[in-house]
Amino acid sequence: MSLTAIVVTHDSAEVLPACLGALARDHIPALVVDNASRDDSVAVAHRHGARVIRNARNEGYGRANNIGVRAAEGARHVLILNPDLVLQTGAAAALRTAARDWPDAGLLAPRIHEPDGRFFYQPRSLLAPYLTNPKGLRAPPEGDACAPFLSGACLMTERAFFLELGGFDPNIFLFYEDDDLCRRVADAGRALVHVHGALALHGRGRSSAPEPGRVFRTRWHQAWSRAYVSRKYGLPDPSPGMLTTNAPKAALSALVLRRAGLERYGGSAAGAWAALRGVSALAREGLVEEGLAEEVSAAELAP
Repeated sequence: MSLTAIVVTHDSAEVLPACLGALARDHIPALVVDNASRDDSVAVAHRHGARVIRNARNEGYGRANNIGVRAAEGARHVLILNPDLVLQTGAAAALRTAARDWPDAGLLAPRIHEPDGRFFYQPRSLLAPYLTNPKGLRAPPEGDACAPFLSGACLMTERAFFLELGGFDPNIFLFYEDDDLCRRVADAGRALVHVHGALALHGRGRSSAPEPGRVFRTRWHQAWSRAYVSRKYGLPDPSPGMLTTNAPKAALSALVLRRAGLERYGGSAAGAWAALRGVSALAREGLVEEGLAEEVSAAELAP
């Protein structure tokens, strides 16, 4: 089957070579959608033979992936993966085999291991319509299995099906876009399949280079997106509780001059407060309108 990998980058030059190298080893064409990187991400992508789409601004994870999937014309399947995720030998083949063996699968994901060797498996999702596991009991699968949630760090799906669903929700800048997609796939009557024989290594938290204010921004979007998807599916709004919990902690951190706590708790409180006031994540990021993207060639990057 024809398969194209979509890799969204934002200041990801350090981790991108391993990701693209693994794809090239298994002869999987890569399409890199760059979210206005300030480092050498675009040049690195070209050196590894990837096709590159450069966004004029940071569109967020889901929106940039939508751009990439739409551009992957001719591919029957797309493999969406983070730039700090490295497929191990045979993983792509295992995913392809599983897609043939489980034709009702809407999304397939590999077995993901973290840098410390831990097997990442999320046993429940806020939005799961089945296999809800309310107590969150962790019993990782030992073979291919249906799951309540598959991580957006690496997903394989039919391109046409993804586009029919509308892709990732474009109102979400970051976080919970994978929960939302999994929910819509399940609501469409398709399965979420964990493919145990496909192994991938994930350098969690290394997709983008660290920068001041990143933790605050991250926590802002986590809080906002949780409130957004909860409202979208008729669940109780968590914003009041998040605000009540995090605002005092942020104030205490400011009082004792603890920057890490101020960013962490202040970001969560600010995101919850924004959700309560009806401020959108796109407005915060200056993305009220759909962003413009341009495809760049290696020749354009030559000195």
